[in-house]
Amino acid sequence: MILPSNSSTTEVSEFFLNCFIRSPSWQCWLSLPLSLLFLLAMGANATLLITIRLEASLHEPMYYLLSLLSLLDIVLCLTVIPKVLLIFWFDLRPISFSACFLQMYIMNCFLAMESCTFLVMAYDRYVAICHPLRYPSIITDQFVAKAAIFIVARNALATVPIPILSARLHYCQHNVIENCICANLSVSKLSCNDVTINRLYQFAGGWTLLGSDLILIFLSYSFILRAVLRLKAKGAAAKALSTCGSHFILILFFSTILLVFVFTHVAKKRVSPDVPILLNVLHHVIPAALNPIVYGVRTQEIKQGILKLRSMKW
Repeated sequence: MILPSNSSTTEVSEFFLNCFIRSPSWQCWLSLPLSLLFLLAMGANATLLITIRLEASLHEPMYYLLSLLSLLDIVLCLTVIPKVLLIFWFDLRPISFSACFLQMYIMNCFLAMESCTFLVMAYDRYVAICHPLRYPSIITDQFVAKAAIFIVARNALATVPIPILSARLHYCQHNVIENCICANLSVSKLSCNDVTINRLYQFAGGWTLLGSDLILIFLSYSFILRAVLRLKAKGAAAKALSTCGSHFILILFFSTILLVFVFTHVAKKRVSPDVPILLNVLHHVIPAALNPIVYGVRTQEIKQGILKLRSMKW
């Protein structure tokens, strides 16, 4: 929706999310798998959280970090997917300024928190594989508490300027966001002001937070791989890799889909503008649906905990 031209000096009061304007048929076939992925993500993460909470054998630092990851996934899904489904099903496109900038902050903040959580989990696996004798003294409950405080504080503070910089802009006439979500650049480009600072901070902040996390994560796993290759005991290498295989699979998937989104956004002249929008939406639900499933399948302790809870329920 665009306000009349004679109101060029009047600021708009709300935004309208316009999903897949160039490929409207996408909404039809995407709504069902998206809703199923959303239900799967909510149910699987809730099951994982309840299992870790009730099963005493899972009250260990590694599973506390996994609980934190599940909480972040739930918040990200609830922040993005319900609104997208409401647009698909009921054409409820309006979103208030406050709701839009709140969604923008949560998406940027919690995505960075998730990346930082993967970093701490990679460090946990590094200590477990490379320094197994020192693991109980290094990875303690106190370490997890301090790590959680660091994860929240670093990313909450570093991402605050993103919605603030967008909210300070003046939005006149154009208020239709060509996106399914309130992404910073999609919103700020509607402004009548210069948005260079917004773009620079988004770029610098994203590569500083997520880029540094990814570099340290893959550095940790390179040390782990080197240590595993030196193990000479029969079956030791396979056992060591299995303890961190699920972590690496999810981190690799998280990194891959994020990089694909970045590259398609950069090369938007060569691909449909709806492709980055689709990847951005899927990035908020597919990792959330996969994380608890991969851990539940690959981690014996979690499988046993879920089976024990099911037997107690029946």
